[in-house]
Amino acid sequence: MDLVLDANVLFAALIKDNVTAELMFKDTIHLFAPEYLLDEFAEHKEEIIDKTDRKREDFDRFIEILKKRITFHPYDDFSKCLDTALRITPDPDDAEYIALALSIKADIWSNDRSLKIIKELKVYSTRDIINILHEFDKGGNDH
Repeated sequence: MDLVLDANVLFAALIKDNVTAELMFKDTIHLFAPEYLLDEFAEHKEEIIDKTDRKREDFDRFIEILKKRITFHPYDDFSKCLDTALRITPDPDDAEYIALALSIKADIWSNDRSLKIIKELKVYSTRDIINILHEFDKGGNDH
């Protein structure tokens, strides 16, 4: 399952060591994100650390692990799809995630319910992914 990771999902994994973080390390999930997401981490690092139980060293280590787990794409990789993304998204702030998903033919992992109206690609919430993996583990179809 190829998924472009929305910032809200990644921030949830960073703030709490929870099921979201566990899902990010499933072998059946391949994660992608716009490269600028790394800049957002740097910009909000202190705020995230303040909201978490992690020590600064643990936080930095987790970020380094995520950098190896997520394939980050520079803007040039998906800029050709940005006009389409802006046309189909309910929120222009999400356009780069959508453009990346269109560019690499992946789906989106986001807990932003407004993105579910996009018809051109699938948008999965964390709950959706849990359900899909549960069905897969029971012998259901791979998505």
